Amino acid sequence: MTVRCDVLAVGTELLLGQIIDSNSAWIGGELAANGIDSLVQVKVGDNVARIESQLRRLLEGADAVIMCGGLGPTHDDLTRDAIAAVMGVDLVRDDAVAEVIREMFAARGRRMAENNMRQAMVPVGASIIPQTRGTAPGLICPVVVNGVGKVVYAVPGVPHEMYDMVHRAILPDLRRRSGDDSVIASRVLRTWGESESGLNERLDHVIEQLDGPDTPTLAFLASGWDGLKVRLTHKAPTLAECTVQLDRWEQVVRDELGDLVFGTDDDTMESVVLELCRRRGLTLATAESVTGGLVGARLTAIPGASDVFRGAIVSYATEVKQTLLGVADGSVVSEAAARQMAHGVRERLGADVGLSLTGVAGPDEQDGQPVGTLYIGLVGPGFDEVRHARLPGQREQMRQFSVITALGLLRTELADR
Repeated sequence: MTVRCDVLAVGTELLLGQIIDSNSAWIGGELAANGIDSLVQVKVGDNVARIESQLRRLLEGADAVIMCGGLGPTHDDLTRDAIAAVMGVDLVRDDAVAEVIREMFAARGRRMAENNMRQAMVPVGASIIPQTRGTAPGLICPVVVNGVGKVVYAVPGVPHEMYDMVHRAILPDLRRRSGDDSVIASRVLRTWGESESGLNERLDHVIEQLDGPDTPTLAFLASGWDGLKVRLTHKAPTLAECTVQLDRWEQVVRDELGDLVFGTDDDTMESVVLELCRRRGLTLATAESVTGGLVGARLTAIPGASDVFRGAIVSYATEVKQTLLGVADGSVVSEAAARQMAHGVRERLGADVGLSLTGVAGPDEQDGQPVGTLYIGLVGPGFDEVRHARLPGQREQMRQFSVITALGLLRTELADR
């Protein structure tokens, strides 16, 4: 049967705009990828009566509700109380959960405040989703609405704790309740260099072929400065059958998009660039002005980057560009400056490849160059070039787009060799 699961995000900070509710969007995507309908998402502040009211309202139409947030140790963490009210039961301390919390604090050498024991309070009749990454356990809570059995799931608002519990416990439970023992698998193609509408246009005739029960579905997922994702999802009796179809249609999409596809699934532009350098026995160094070290930060976030990445020179001031990187007098936002920066960092840090970025992030133009101007220098074995780009957005957006643009150009250069 089809199961509908709606989402209730708890936290006054979400209503005030202090935190963007990315958790609900992520949960919605995971539910869709697993063939579970989700029709309503609601945000509610830290007020037990309003949380209870919204939960009751969602349960009128849904078979299940995932509640995200409000499981912390403080007085305004009220999700447990609201669930207990809807269930018509008391909260009781779960001694096993309490012991896990104590052990977590002891292992970290930290004093445990007594209010952390609030996280061990569980509605009578609820099941625990054991906590493996934080102190708050998740909850699986059976409820009866108008004589119909339903379920409420509660997970922490901390994203990595929530991701783990949704994958480990909630999605399998929802699939079991639906009675669907088929397998759903996805393949994500990571792209850069084309707009979402442009990708859609390129793949129009492919999408037309994906309209039968035995073909995957295709969706576009805009991911900001991580690029655009094309997700293929297929449902079949076995994983092997899913894989056959995903392999087939991945190749069809790749044939249409060509070099726009830079990776799959968990690949990032920086992980792909590092692997290309590694395969070719090349080391890399960066000289960054406009990005202020963002390229180096993303590269070093990849485990094992040290065998490729020599380091970065964040040459923000003009005199640093001149004294450390050998940039000549004149505009530091120019083709000449980008090339000199790339040569300079390559020589200074003893790398095979030098990558440089200089530009104007705003809010004002510089050296007669408008906001959004970016020059990228690429110097290495067999190549010595500068690319110019005009990027959109406010200051931070432009800086982040500069990172993936520069790494994308380097990827293309290395992939062609």
